[in-house]
Amino acid sequence: MNKKKIYSAWFLVPTLVIFTGLFILPMVTSLFFSLTVWDLKNFTFVGLENFKMFFSEGSLNIGIRNTLLYAVIGCSLKVTAGFLIAVFLTSNIRTKNILRSVIFFPNLVSTIAVGITFKALMHPTKGLINSALGAVGLRGADWLGNARTALFSVLSVEAWKGVGVATVIFIAGMQAIDKTYYEAASIDGADGWQKLKNITLPLCRPAMNSVILLAFIGGMRSFDLIWSMTGGGPGFATDVLASVIYKQYAEGFYGLSTAGNVIMFILIAFIAFPLQKFLMKGEVD
Repeated sequence: MNKKKIYSAWFLVPTLVIFTGLFILPMVTSLFFSLTVWDLKNFTFVGLENFKMFFSEGSLNIGIRNTLLYAVIGCSLKVTAGFLIAVFLTSNIRTKNILRSVIFFPNLVSTIAVGITFKALMHPTKGLINSALGAVGLRGADWLGNARTALFSVLSVEAWKGVGVATVIFIAGMQAIDKTYYEAASIDGADGWQKLKNITLPLCRPAMNSVILLAFIGGMRSFDLIWSMTGGGPGFATDVLASVIYKQYAEGFYGLSTAGNVIMFILIAFIAFPLQKFLMKGEVD
C-alpha cells in the first residue's frame, strides 16, 4: 500500500517543480528584493524603506486609490451591463446569434489597439466623439485631458471591451437553468419581472460570481488600456498600481517598483479570497 502511495506521489513531482519554479521562487525573490535597493548587479538591504516611501509619496499611493476605484466601478459596469444584455440575448429574438457575436467582438481586438483607437476618438478637437456632439449642438469635453473625466473615460472603454466576456458567461448560466422553473412560474401567473427576480437571478449566482471575480481581479491588474490611452495622465489622475510600478522600473527604481508588485499581490489576495468566500455562500445548489 505504501509503495502505491509513493508511486502515485511521483506524478505530482512535475507539477510541483513547475509551480515552484514559476510561482514560489519568483514570489520569494520579489519579496526579498522589495526590501533592497538594487540594480542588475548589486543590492543593498534597506528593510521596509521602499514600502514606507510607496505609502508616503502621494504620486505613488494615488495608484492604490485609483486601482480600487477602477476595479470596483469597472466590475460593477461589466456585471450590470453583461447581465442585462444576456437577458436580452436569451429572449426570443431572431438575430440573437448575430448580436452575440457583435457583443463579443471587442474582446477579440488587441487592448492596445482599442486604447489607441479610443484615444483618437476622444481627442478634444479632432476626435469623432466631440465632432458628433458638436453636430447636434452639444459641447464636447476633453475626455482624457481633464483630470476629473480621464479615469471615467478609460473605465467606459474598459466596460465596452470587457462586457462581451461577462455576457457570454451570463448566457451560459441562463441557458443551464431548467425551463420547467419558468413553465411552473407561468402557470402560477408570474410575469417577466417576477421570473427574472425569483428564478433567473438566484440560479445565475454561480455565473455572476465568476464574472465578479474575473472582472474585479482583471481591474486590479489593469495596465495596457490605461497606458495606451493616457499613460497615467494627466498628471497622476489615471495612474494605477501597475502603471506606477512600470514608471518606477523605467526610471531605474527597481527596489521601489518590486515593493509595488508585492503590495499589488497582497492587495489582490487580501480582497479576492474573502470576496470569493463571501460570494460562494450565496450560491444556490
